[in-house]
Amino acid sequence: MSTTRHLVNRQRRLATVAAERTVAPAPVREPAEESQEDPQQKEQKQQKEQKQEKEQQQEKERAAEEKDPSPGRPARLRITLPAVLCAATVLLGAFAAWAFTAAGTLNDDPSRRNTALTDISRTSEVKGQITEAVGAVFSYNYASPAKADTAVKKFLTGKAVQQHTDMLAEVRAQAPKQKLVLTTTVTDSGVELLDGDRARLIIFADQSNTRTGKAEETTYAAAMFAVDAVRRDGTWRISAIDTFTR
Repeated sequence: MSTTRHLVNRQRRLATVAAERTVAPAPVREPAEESQEDPQQKEQKQQKEQKQEKEQQQEKERAAEEKDPSPGRPARLRITLPAVLCAATVLLGAFAAWAFTAAGTLNDDPSRRNTALTDISRTSEVKGQITEAVGAVFSYNYASPAKADTAVKKFLTGKAVQQHTDMLAEVRAQAPKQKLVLTTTVTDSGVELLDGDRARLIIFADQSNTRTGKAEETTYAAAMFAVDAVRRDGTWRISAIDTFTR
C-alpha cells in the first residue's frame, strides 16, 4: 500500500518536472526606449531642437563670413561709393550755381542799388531838374509854339519824344483856333529809384487850360504820372513817360 502511494507521488513529481522543462520561458520585456509623451510636449521638443539647429547653422555661417567675407559685399561697396560721391558732386555743383545766380540777382535788384534815400544831393538834383522839365514840356502857348519845341529838345530824349508828341497832338491842333494856353505846375514829386545816372520819379501836377478867345474860359485838372530820367552831360532828361494807362 505504501509502496503504491510512493510510486504515485514519484510519478507526479516526474510529470511536474517534465512539464516545467517543456514550457517555454516567458519573454522578458525590455523597458521602452522612450516613454509615451504628450503630443504637445513632443511638438514643443521638436520645435526647440529645430531652433537650436537653426541657431547653430547661423553661427557657422557668421563664423565662415568673418573668416572668408562674401565676394559680393565688397563689390556692392565699390559700386555704391562712387555713385554717392557723384550724386554729392552734382548737388554741390547745383548749389554753387544757385548761390552764384542768387548773388547776381541780389546785385541786380534795383532796391539793392537804389540810393534815393542815401544820396541826398543827387536826389535833390534830379527832383529839381525834372520838376522844371515837366513844367516846360507840358505847357503850351498858341502864341509861342517855338518855346514848346525848344523845351522838347532840351528836356526829352528817347521814346519820351514820341510819347509827348502823341499826348499834346490835340492841343497843338486846337490851339490856334481856340487860342489855347496850357499851363502845368508840379505840386509834388518823389524819387522812386535812383541808380547812378538813371532815375524814376512820381509826379503830381495841376493843369489849367485857358481859352483866350471871345469868351475866355479856364478848366483845371490834376494829374499824376511817372517819368524815367537819365543824366547826360550833367543834365537830367526825361526818357519815358508812364501815365499808368494801358
